[in-house]
Amino acid sequence: MSSLSQLAANNLQQLATDIVTKAVRAGASDAEVTIREGDEFSTVVRMGEVETLKESGSRGMGLRVLIATENGHRVASTSTSDFSEEGVDHLVRGALALAQVTSEDPFAGLADTCEFGKREGDLELYHEDVYSLETAERIEYARRAEAAALAADTRITNSDGGSFDAATGRRIFANSRGFSGEYRASSCSISASPIALGKSNEMQRDYWYTYARSLKKLNTPESVGIEAARRTVRRLDARRVKTQQAPIIFAPEIARSVIGAIFDAASGDSVYRGASFFAGKLGEQVAAASVTVIDDGTIVGGFGTSPFDGEGLPSRRTVIVERGVLTNYLLNTYTGRKLGMKSTGNASRGLAGNPGIGAGNLFLVAGSATPQEILGGVQSGLYVTELMGQGVNMVTGDYSRGASGLWIENGELTYPVQEITIAGNLKDIFRNITAIGNDLEFRGSVASPTLRVDGMTIAGE
Repeated sequence: MSSLSQLAANNLQQLATDIVTKAVRAGASDAEVTIREGDEFSTVVRMGEVETLKESGSRGMGLRVLIATENGHRVASTSTSDFSEEGVDHLVRGALALAQVTSEDPFAGLADTCEFGKREGDLELYHEDVYSLETAERIEYARRAEAAALAADTRITNSDGGSFDAATGRRIFANSRGFSGEYRASSCSISASPIALGKSNEMQRDYWYTYARSLKKLNTPESVGIEAARRTVRRLDARRVKTQQAPIIFAPEIARSVIGAIFDAASGDSVYRGASFFAGKLGEQVAAASVTVIDDGTIVGGFGTSPFDGEGLPSRRTVIVERGVLTNYLLNTYTGRKLGMKSTGNASRGLAGNPGIGAGNLFLVAGSATPQEILGGVQSGLYVTELMGQGVNMVTGDYSRGASGLWIENGELTYPVQEITIAGNLKDIFRNITAIGNDLEFRGSVASPTLRVDGMTIAGE
């Protein structure tokens, strides 16, 4: 086995450092290497029988090189799954050859050496128990979730399946400015998606899930199935409502898409291109005074937590909106330079290409009202449980999406609603947030409590 092949098998962090050195010796002014490897398991059980069973492993690496010029840098990247010495040589030669024909960019370049670093200590991202179950036990988790859903209500007659998934991953990053780091992460989940039959033989489907970094933190398969059944049955015999303006309450799992729009608007990529309605708005009121939105990549055990970002800068906590005021954009090194600012540690990247902008753990700070109190304050309105389509314009803020949910009368959920559209403008939606729940729970890297928004239009009959 060649020396590089031996390193690939035993020490990927050293391999990343050696490839950086090799690229610099071959003519790069700077270089950075990302290596990722991981394992995935997935099974779906439908009507008690195993429908799919997948288990896979993957490994790949990417190299980005920069060549200094009088007017900045030429930049190019390549990637491969070939960890042999010949594969590495081809990776380096290819990146340098591509860099020679790219345009000069005055804003390209690695961060200053003093900016690199990583969070120390155990961030509780990796738990070995996600792979502690035998295959038969994993299948049984999926089967139990589906069985609980099917048994919960006689109107549930079919199923899109119960599932169990598990994954582990390892990421290594090194650059020519002296940074080298790695971390591992794990995840597992159980879900169920039952199908119910209504009075007019109308079929409805919904789902529920539990997701965690450790097997012991998952909810039971039975609780997942029962909740999936409850959500499915409440959609039966839905109707349309008349076109009107009315208060809209977003369920937490739906409200996070509204908070995600704040991330999109504050992304440095969109801002420097002038493709965001937040461009030029730093220090201005952009949302209701009750709204504080934070991106935090340092939360122990968080789904968006990491010790360092896609450029080797330490992850951090950034307040995007504080009491309704836009206080920060989310930046990597490149977008920071474009805007005359510093990176906020939000660089993200795949194996190839330049860094993008990614969130850590993005969330709306919880309010004090319970979901029941928020519902109780609505005489007539819509509780949204599903959104469809992608009708969001981040340049203008125009917002229009298909929706379904439950109609609210006198503070109570009454009947299901479907085949409607909700519309408004994000500039107004953020300002017209009139209630925020106390039910913040992370079920992924983006989270929001229950949210009430006034002034939106419901388009129906």
